[in-house]
Amino acid sequence: MTAATPNAQPSSPHVMNTYGRLPIALSHGQGCRVWDTNGCEYLDALGGIAVNTLGHNHPKLVPALQDQISKLIHTSNYYHVPNQEVLAQMLVERSGMTNVFFCSTGLEANEAALKLARKFGHDKGIACPEIVVYEKAFHGRSIATLSATGNPKVQAGFGPLVEGFIRVPINNIEQLKAATANNPNVVAVFFEAIQGEGGVNPMHMDYLRDVRALCDVRDWLLMIDEVQCGMGRTGKWFAHQWAGITPDVMPLAKGLGSGVPIGAVVAGPRAASIFQPGNHGTTFGGNPLSMRAGVETIRIMEEDGLLANAAKVGEHLKAGLEKALGAELAHGGVKEIRGQGLMLGIDLSRPCGALVQQAADKGLLISVTADSVVRLVPPLILTVAQADEIIAILCPLIIAFLKDAA
Repeated sequence: MTAATPNAQPSSPHVMNTYGRLPIALSHGQGCRVWDTNGCEYLDALGGIAVNTLGHNHPKLVPALQDQISKLIHTSNYYHVPNQEVLAQMLVERSGMTNVFFCSTGLEANEAALKLARKFGHDKGIACPEIVVYEKAFHGRSIATLSATGNPKVQAGFGPLVEGFIRVPINNIEQLKAATANNPNVVAVFFEAIQGEGGVNPMHMDYLRDVRALCDVRDWLLMIDEVQCGMGRTGKWFAHQWAGITPDVMPLAKGLGSGVPIGAVVAGPRAASIFQPGNHGTTFGGNPLSMRAGVETIRIMEEDGLLANAAKVGEHLKAGLEKALGAELAHGGVKEIRGQGLMLGIDLSRPCGALVQQAADKGLLISVTADSVVRLVPPLILTVAQADEIIAILCPLIIAFLKDAA
């Protein structure tokens, strides 16, 4: 791998200052590797933040998208879009659910889920519906999804927040029951199967089953945000499937289009008919290009066995990280390595944002989330050999970082 060198790019005076960018501009990619405008090569362990399911310049995806672009990119939802039906059927078959609404982002999908829950409550005669959400959750940055998010830092400066949310800790069914006791306004429970921005925090399998049962008893919607952890990332199509349950509402986005903007809300029988014409919509959602991207992504994932690959390579990567960081795990510098498949988090004992640039300088793209968690969400085409490269580059950096802090 070519060693990366600093590649300072001037900040544009015309682009809003909303991102803390690295001094890198990427120009092209192939598979799990990308190159910057200076010709430096990187192993991509971030995958566009769990978006580039098929990596870069995939030989099956690119010609399909080129074909679609030559035909239609956008029409509008005044008309039928045939691949909406094709992609909806694919998602229904793989989720065990029944109907799909298409949008363009995870934020939009989560916003639609919140609207579904509220209308579900109003249809039952509940004037002020309330939705259970979770500490450390992240569902987006619109005012409603920001209100559902459990991060005071990203909420700061945007009050007043939307009312109607009850916040509880993850993986504690008794606290969920206590927080909702004797409250007739509760209509839904909403969470990520594995929290992404909150630090790669998985919901326990028993907890998922307990919440499903509680929602059934109390006539609540179970809404599981699979925007980041879905689409094969954990080795099953959707992370909640490891628990053997099915939600009533499931927002998707990120990896569904392999880089083409797409979002979806998949609904089961209890939620599928809540929206009627005029209740919800979006200009770009379900456009021909994004639908083709979703159809081809799923087709290629199955042809190439990428669910099995995510499980196998993810297990190898996690085991390798645990071995290489064994001493740091034993002494507490590394608190935990958690996650499943190719969605892994390395939780350090101190803030570690500096590792993002240090890793890039060594030719590896990663992110740090929740201040102290190194997040790895590479393309699902990652090989065992590339997983070993991640370990070989990243672990010495973590060890040195922790040693310097001691």
